[in-house]
Amino acid sequence: MALTGELYETIVRIVDQRVGEIKVTREDFDKLTRTVSELSNIVRDLTEAQMKTEAAISDLGGRVTQLEAAIERLVEAQKRTEERITRLEDAVEKLAEAQKRTDERLGELAEAQRRTDERLNELAEAQKKTEDAVGRLAVAVGRLSDTIGYGLEDVAALMLPPWLEKHEHIKVDELERRTIEVEGEVMEFDIYGEGTRAGRRILVIGEVKSRIYHGDVKDFAGKLEKVKRALKWKILPVMFGYWIHPTATTLGKTLNIRLVASYQR
Repeated sequence: MALTGELYETIVRIVDQRVGEIKVTREDFDKLTRTVSELSNIVRDLTEAQMKTEAAISDLGGRVTQLEAAIERLVEAQKRTEERITRLEDAVEKLAEAQKRTDERLGELAEAQRRTDERLNELAEAQKKTEDAVGRLAVAVGRLSDTIGYGLEDVAALMLPPWLEKHEHIKVDELERRTIEVEGEVMEFDIYGEGTRAGRRILVIGEVKSRIYHGDVKDFAGKLEKVKRALKWKILPVMFGYWIHPTATTLGKTLNIRLVASYQR
């Protein structure tokens, strides 16, 4: 509590009134002295309380200032957070748009794949029909050969020499059937002919089958391995037929065996 001027004047007035009303004696003086001392203590306590109040108010003001600064920082942080959220929302929107375009593209690719699958199925069906037709043609040609006494081996003997010269640059005068003995085993070959390529001797050995499959090529390759041990010549292996299965063609390329169809020139 602050000692105001009004309170001070009131105290002085009371003191003056007391002094005027009584006869000052030593005992009264002592009492007055004690009263004044007590009043001084009261004034001192009031002054200290005032100082403490002012210090508390000052400290409170500092805390209020700190609180205002903290609130300001919080507002600034909230502003930055809102800006980040806005940028995040923009990024999410762009990502959603990109996903939409991706889904549309995937839909187009799926449709293209579906059309491709349909086309492949059509091609597979056409291939199957072609193979069936070739097979029927091979059977028909085989029957015709049997009828006129003109076998597939004779066709190979006529067609292979020009084919060998054109595609392999090998000149061979004649192809015939021949048996070769290897380590006590007698093996028979439908095609056998001695030729030259670039002035060097080369031996053409092969088999004739109306329809050549993967297993036929594999078996022929096994016979060749045995023959190579007995013959010192360079060998060109050949298989001739009316129709050749695609898997046989693939294996022939791998094993370096020439597969020739009757319609090839």
